[in-house]
Amino acid sequence: MTKSVLEVDSVQKQYDGKIIISDVYLKCETADIIGVLGRNGSGKSTLLKIIFGIVAADFKFVRVDGAVKSTTSDLLNEISYLPQENFIPNSFSVKKTILLSLAKDKIQDFCADEMIQSILAKKIKHLSGGELRYLEIKLILNNTSKFVLLDEPYNGLSPLMIDKVNDMITAMSLTKGIIITDHNYENVIKVSTKLALMKEGKLHHVNDKKELVEKGYLKAGMI
Repeated sequence: MTKSVLEVDSVQKQYDGKIIISDVYLKCETADIIGVLGRNGSGKSTLLKIIFGIVAADFKFVRVDGAVKSTTSDLLNEISYLPQENFIPNSFSVKKTILLSLAKDKIQDFCADEMIQSILAKKIKHLSGGELRYLEIKLILNNTSKFVLLDEPYNGLSPLMIDKVNDMITAMSLTKGIIITDHNYENVIKVSTKLALMKEGKLHHVNDKKELVEKGYLKAGMI
């Protein structure tokens, strides 16, 4: 299988004169699961939104397989994005959501999941927060994009759901590149093949988990 490559280069963003992101470079290939860690307000979510194209940067280059992608519409078939906020309309049923979101040949396998089976007859508005989040993550991971951006995927999930989501992320990384950010740093570290730390607007590539302590993100004994 040919690997795809996403490169995000020279990203800069200011809010009210304050530098949020400064000259960030990030490269993600098929089979990469890149965990982006950082404290509140460090720019993690903003970076994902800039990559996807829903937040304007002061400066950025986005390349997929060497081709520059200058508009959001250029990226729609290349990158999918899980926002922190729920995105499926409350009035939809789970079945309708799945039928509208996936190719026909994927639906049977998608619905074979016991957790999906248990909610198939429900409306979106009747799902628990964890059930809805699980459905959203599974839909995003199963679309046709080459790359997936996951912003706070673990929010509201039970430990069992988190384990299932991590298994899904690992399985889908065989054909996709995945970038994940979440305050649940233990599971980000657990599932990721590469780590990076956002600090003071800069993205630091982490070669060893001990660097998370050295750079002041975690305290000794937390990993």
